[in-house]
Amino acid sequence: MKKKDLPLGVDLSGKVAVITGAGGVICSTLAKAVAAAGAKVALLDLSAERAQQYADEIVKEGGVAKGYSANVLDKKSLAECHGAVLKDLGKCDILINGAGGNNPKATTDKEYFEIGDIDADTKSFFDLTDDGVQFVFNLNFLGTLLPTQEFARDMVGRAECNVINISSMNAFTPLTKIPAYSGAKAAVSNFTQWLAVHFSKVGIRVNAIAPGFFSTAQNKALLWNNDGTPTARTGKILAATPMGRFGEMEELIGSVLFLASEKAAGFITGVVLPIDGGFSSYSGV
Repeated sequence: MKKKDLPLGVDLSGKVAVITGAGGVICSTLAKAVAAAGAKVALLDLSAERAQQYADEIVKEGGVAKGYSANVLDKKSLAECHGAVLKDLGKCDILINGAGGNNPKATTDKEYFEIGDIDADTKSFFDLTDDGVQFVFNLNFLGTLLPTQEFARDMVGRAECNVINISSMNAFTPLTKIPAYSGAKAAVSNFTQWLAVHFSKVGIRVNAIAPGFFSTAQNKALLWNNDGTPTARTGKILAATPMGRFGEMEELIGSVLFLASEKAAGFITGVVLPIDGGFSSYSGV
C-alpha cells in the first residue's frame, strides 16, 4: 500500500504505531495503511510468523515495520514484547487494540430458545461453557486492557499520542447466538469512554471504531455455506444493512487514520465510530 492509495492525506511520520491482532485480515490492513502514512509499525500477534509476514510486505513497499510474538492475555509476554519494540522502533505513540474474536463454545446453535431445547441435540444457552465464555470475554476485553496498560506508559507526558480500540456494531445492539462476544464488545466501548476520561488530563486521546459486517475468515462459517452460497444469517444481515452489502477492509482505513491524526482529530476523544453501512441506525421498518 502506497501513500497515494490512502483516502486521507494524514502524515504520521515520526510516529511509532503498535497494533495487536496484526496477523489478522483487519489489523494487517490497518498496519499497512498506518505504515503508508509514515509511521513505524510494530505488528503484534500470537503468531510471530504471520506478524512478520505482513511486516515484510510493508518493508517491501518501502515502510518500516517489524513483527512480534505477543499474547495479549499475558502481562509477561506483553512486557517482553514492549521491551523489544522500544529497542527496535522507539516509544509507542499510537496503539491500535485489534486482538479479539469469538469462539464456538460461546455461541448458541439457534437464535431463539424453544421448549425442549435443553434435552435436544442442540447447543442452547444452557450448554455454553464457562471456559468458552471466559475466553471470548477475556480475549476482547482484557485483550484491550492489558496492552493499553503496557504501551500507554510510553504516552504519558508526551504530545500527540492516542489509543484506538476495535469495538463492534453489536456493542450497540447485541446479535443473536453470540452473547459473550456481544457483551465483550459492549465492554470495550464502555472502556473506551472510561479511558478517554481517565487519560484526558495527560493528553492521551482514546477512541474506537465499531465495524459492522465484513466477511472474514473469522465469521466465514456463519455467513457462507460450504458450497459458497450465503447462509440465512447473511440474508438477514444484508436485509438489515441499508447499504445492502458487506463492508470492504479498505473502508476502515479512513476512519482509523482520521482518529490517529492529531491535526484532524485533536479534540476528539471518547468516541465509538460505527462503520456499518447504516446497520446500527436501521430499525427494520
